[in-house]
Order: sequence, then C-alpha cells, then structure tokens
Amino acid sequence: MSRGASRRGAWLAWTVQALLVLAVVAGAFWVVHHALDVLRARGVRSGFDFLTEPAGFSISEGWLDFDASQPFWRAFLAGLINTVRAAVPAAIFSVVLGTLIGIGRLAPHVLLRGICTAYVELLRNVPLLVQLLMLAFAMANLLPDPTEPVRLLPGVWLSKGGLSVPWPMAGEGGWWPTHFEWPERGDFGVSGGAALSPEYVTIVAGLSFYSAAFVAEIVRAGILSVSQGQVLAGQALGLSSVQQLRIVILPQALRVIVPSLTNQLLSLVKNSSLAVAVGYPELVSVANTTIGSNGRAFECIAIIMAVYLLLSLAISFGMNRYNARVALRGWR
Repeated sequence: MSRGASRRGAWLAWTVQALLVLAVVAGAFWVVHHALDVLRARGVRSGFDFLTEPAGFSISEGWLDFDASQPFWRAFLAGLINTVRAAVPAAIFSVVLGTLIGIGRLAPHVLLRGICTAYVELLRNVPLLVQLLMLAFAMANLLPDPTEPVRLLPGVWLSKGGLSVPWPMAGEGGWWPTHFEWPERGDFGVSGGAALSPEYVTIVAGLSFYSAAFVAEIVRAGILSVSQGQVLAGQALGLSSVQQLRIVILPQALRVIVPSLTNQLLSLVKNSSLAVAVGYPELVSVANTTIGSNGRAFECIAIIMAVYLLLSLAISFGMNRYNARVALRGWR
C-alpha cells in the first residue's frame, strides 16, 4: 500500500471517529434537554442555572478552598479535584504493590509465594465497600490518639487524627528554593508537614490494597505469557534473575499487561465514588449534598456521569498511547 493511500485511510478513520463522537454528544444533549423539558412540564424546577448560586455548605478538605458562599460549580470542581487527589496516588500505589505481589506469586520461595497468593485471594474476593468500612473502623478505634502517634518511618506519623508526612514548602524566593517540612511530634500531637485526614487515608489505602490484588494477577499473567525460550536466552547470556526480569521478561510482558491494566485503572477511578461511604468529600459526596439542598437530582447525576466519562476517556487515551509504544511491531 502506498504512503498516500495509507494517509487517506488514516484520515478516513479519524473522520469516522469524529463524526461518531459528535453523534454521541448530540444524542446526549438531546436526551438531557428533553428530560429537562419533561420535568418543567410537570412543575419540577430544573436546569443547570443553580450552578451559579451559592452552595450553602462547605467542604471539609481538599486542595481547592471552598466555603458556603461560593457557587455550586466550584463545589463540583472541588469534588472533582478531591476525586483525582485520591485516585492518582491509589493508582500509583496499586501498580507498584500489585507488580511486587504478582512477581512474588511466581517466586520459588514457598512461603513468599503462599503469602502473595493469600493476599490476592483474600482481597479480591471481599467487596471493596466492606474493606473500606473495616479500614474506617480501624482508623477510628484501633489507632492511638493524636497525642500518641505511631512512627511508621522517619517523618511519617499515624494516629486517629490521620497521617502526617513530609511536604515541600516554598522558600523566600518562591518555589525554586523548595525545601521539605518534616512533621515533628510535640506534647499535643504532630505539627508540620502535611496532615492527611483519616477519611483520605482510608480511601487511598482501600483502593490501593484492593486494586493491587487484581494488578498482581495481571502482572503474573503477563510474565507467564513470555516464552520459556526468552528466559533461557537470558540465562545463557549470564543475566541474574533480577536482570532477566528487568531486561528480558517485563518489557515483553507489557504488551499483555497494559491493556488489562487499563481496565483496572478505569475500575479504580470509578470505585473512588465509594469514598462517600467513609465521609471523604469527593465528587459523588458533593453531588449528594447538592441534591439534598436543592433537589436537582437529574442534573447532579448528569454531571457525575459526564465527569466520569471524561476521566475514563482520558485514562483510555493515555494508556492506549503508552500501549502503542510498548507493543511489538508484530502485534500492531
């Protein structure tokens, strides 16, 4: 096939996809518009005009400051930022932990292999909501008081009041001379650094531990998909077990791991909506509070659907681009 024909085929494919997206957007717009007309005809106050009205409630934590005098749209934005704030570190932790556990499931050491297998079988078969409630109970009842925190690592303290960790602080000249502020234990608790609330710690830890069990199986399947001949070739070159895994096995296993990992990351982001059960003010929590204050249930649900759709599309786009880079030419 000539280069010109290939380019025409690519442009045709992009055109068809763009038209399909426009058709879906137009269909969604018509459905929302029609639903709002039906609600108005029945005397129900409807529409998205409430987004510019004062919210009348505050949000307990987050990177975006919000108070009751600010409009609803800013409340939803704060909820979205809190969702991302929980989902991103949970995704990173789950991938790292899941990779280690997946490798551990294939280790020759019987005890290590058994521990990793027990972790996977236990956590992936217990509903995430149950795990979140158990973690919330542990945070509230089993940890020491804030005046007697547990030191997990240098500068990392854990108590009923949450988790305190080192945090970068801007110097006198701005962010360029940045330094880390380390939490220090005092007579009345821990001061300095970043204080992460118990609710935030619960949702991040719950999502990380739960998703890691699925990531472990994805990694294990990817490693097993690499032919034994590749392993023998690495041994013939005199590579150690760690070098074989890093240089030979994992790069080839990525073509199997990445597509399944994409689905798992999508599930993780959507599972973050369960944070409402432990009191973390993410997007769904803000929507529930908004529905209780003005009764705009349809509009709030539509906003939630649109936001999660955009997040899922963004994740899929990024992971598909990465998958195209790691895939072998014969698999494209």
